[in-house]
This record gives sequence, structure tokens and C-alpha cells, in this order.
Amino acid sequence: RWQKVLYERQPFPDNYVDQRFLEELQKNVHARQYRYQAVVFQSGVVAQQLCSVCVFVVTWWYMDAGVLSPQGLFGTALVSSLLGYVLFDAVDGGAGRWESGRTRWADLKSTLVFTAFTYGFSPVLKTLTESISTDTIYAMSALMLLGHLIFFDYGANAAIVSSTLSLNMAIFASVCLASRLPRSLHAFVMVTFAMQIFALWPMLQKKLKAQTPRCYVGVTVLFALAALAGLATISSVGAILFTSLLLAICGLCPYCLIRLQLLKDNIHGPWDEAEIKEDLSRFLM
Repeated sequence: RWQKVLYERQPFPDNYVDQRFLEELQKNVHARQYRYQAVVFQSGVVAQQLCSVCVFVVTWWYMDAGVLSPQGLFGTALVSSLLGYVLFDAVDGGAGRWESGRTRWADLKSTLVFTAFTYGFSPVLKTLTESISTDTIYAMSALMLLGHLIFFDYGANAAIVSSTLSLNMAIFASVCLASRLPRSLHAFVMVTFAMQIFALWPMLQKKLKAQTPRCYVGVTVLFALAALAGLATISSVGAILFTSLLLAICGLCPYCLIRLQLLKDNIHGPWDEAEIKEDLSRFLM
């Protein structure tokens, strides 16, 4: 009788296996079963970040066209930041702040330093790209915003994820676009608004998603509607295409993922490489 051992001589060729070989066959051992609602919920992070980029570009267009004043944008952003700051602490009752050990006074000092630094260097930001053509600035900004979306931390454990790189690319794009605005005050307000929507807003989203999922869904829908309404005032075709993109990401892509999971057929068995699960650290002494 054939035995699956190498230390005994047997009257069988080396590549011989009997009928019991496939008894240890296992399929889709590590395959995960997804629910459509859960996948749609997780896709909201991608939709919100796309809407953030859309809101930023629409706001810049309003500023460049003279429809929106820098004072109005700064006041609206300031009120929104204060409401978001209060909501950020109210969601978990201040538990996150207590664990981090960061005080409100430290937050206020950081805000004042950033605001003063940006306002002081706004003339430099305004004249930073005077020697570069406008078409090049637009191309660089589009490329940087695309990189921001690619490297953003959507919650996946992947090597391509880099929150620092994503934020730097978004701020670089905001500086490029702000340099094409009429005055230094416009550049200052635009860069400040970029920091709010690309750095502070995702932090609030993450906490809402973890603590109050229903509130997170409501905020996502309202934010998407606001982005679509702003884009529709500029281009109806662009609003239709952007709506199609959001529906594809939040509806079609989760459906395709669920359907493709049914076609997964990973096999596992005795032919797999051996995995040493014993702790061998004692041999390293």
C-alpha cells in the first residue's frame, strides 16, 4: 500500500499518488463572503473623496470667475470648521481627545500658526508660478489631484496607500491653482480651504464612519448632492458624467464584486508549501 512518506522505499514511481490524494482537497478556504449593503457602505469613502475634489475645483472656479468672494468663502469655511470641530468631539464624547492627550489650546495654537504662516506667505504663493504657463499649471493640478485620489487611505492595507503623499499632492495642486487667482487674499483663502477639505474633513468622516454609521451615510449623501449641485451650475454634462461615476462606484462596482466572488475557485491541499506555525524564535538565541 502506498504511503505518503519519503523515508521508505516503495514499489511506486516518485510521482505516484493514489485515489486518496484528493481527499484533502479544499476549495475557497480563505474566500470572504461579502454582503452588497456592506460593500456599498464601504464604497462611500471613495465617493466622498471624489466629491471633495469636485467641491474644491468648483470652489476654485467660482473664485476665479469672481462669483465667490474670498471673504465669503473664508467665513463659510470658518463656521464649517467650528461646527466640525464640535461634532468631532461630540461623536465619541471626547474619548479620542482624552486618549491622545491633546488639548483644545494646542489645537487653537496650531490653527493660529498655520493661518498666520499661510497669510504671510500668500504673496509668495500668488507669484510662485508666474513663469509657468496656465496650461501647464492646469495639467499639473489635474495630475496631482489624480495622485491624491490614488494614494489616499481608503482603509485598505496596501503598499500604495500613503496618507502623507496624498495630502501633499492635494496641497500642491491647491497652491498651483491658487497662484492663478486674482489677488493674494484669494490664494490665502484657497490654500486654507484646501487644508480644511483635504486634511480635516477626512478625519471627521473616519470618526463618523466608526461611531455613527447612519449619520455617516446621511452626510455622504448630502455631500454628494452638494457637489453635484455645484458642478451642475458650471456644466450640466459634467454633472451627468459625475453622477454616473458615483453611481458606478457605489452601485455597479459592488454588484460586480459580489458576482465575481461566485466565480472564485481557489484550491488548497497537500501539494501546498509547508507552513511552519511553531514558534522557532528559541533557535535564534
